[in-house]
Amino acid sequence: MSEFRLAFPACVIAGKHRLAADDISLLRKHSFPHGVRKADDVVVMLALNNSCPEKCPEWSAFFLEELAGFIVNYSYPQGSLDEINVAWIMRIFATDGVINSSLELELILHIMEISSHVPDELRAFALDQLRLAITDDVGGYKLSRAVDRKGIARQDIDFVMRVLRNICEGGVIPVSHLTYSVLRRIEAETLPSANHPRWAEILQALQLRDYAELRTSRWLRIVDDEQAVA
Repeated sequence: MSEFRLAFPACVIAGKHRLAADDISLLRKHSFPHGVRKADDVVVMLALNNSCPEKCPEWSAFFLEELAGFIVNYSYPQGSLDEINVAWIMRIFATDGVINSSLELELILHIMEISSHVPDELRAFALDQLRLAITDDVGGYKLSRAVDRKGIARQDIDFVMRVLRNICEGGVIPVSHLTYSVLRRIEAETLPSANHPRWAEILQALQLRDYAELRTSRWLRIVDDEQAVA
């Protein structure tokens, strides 16, 4: 990573105070003519996101579209996630378990929404960002949280349900021990009198289950369409 250098036009854009829509056009043309297709491209996108203090509205959509598409659709297993992908996501987009920005948190949520399979570790990791916001006052979720109190607000309910929605079965929310543990840790850090009524309903709907994860796969194996054709 210490030897990594940005090429044109990313190196010029990284030095700007504001990343504009024209810069995105340059990136599409020169840096990612076929889109984000390899891990180094992700590093470039993160460097740009972290180096430019101001960004045009188009940047968020570009960031989410390209990185989620790469991670879910151009990495192995295609269309899904496995524990290897999840370990890479947690290493790249978090520091000591804390997701670094609201946009990176939104990326992880979007990845979970478009993937056909989400390992429970990523689900628990996303939920833990709420605990970190409440207990340590840090993280991408903290930056987007409208309230600053030790209680579950409506926004927090929406966040939790966004993470859990794909596994809900009617009135039951089947979870593994890991996700269950995170939710209980959140509960332990809140004031019951300050919690939204829906929070108690979510906890009551939890049902512990054991899940068999997908097989371990080679780290971010990229599909080479040309070789496949050959």
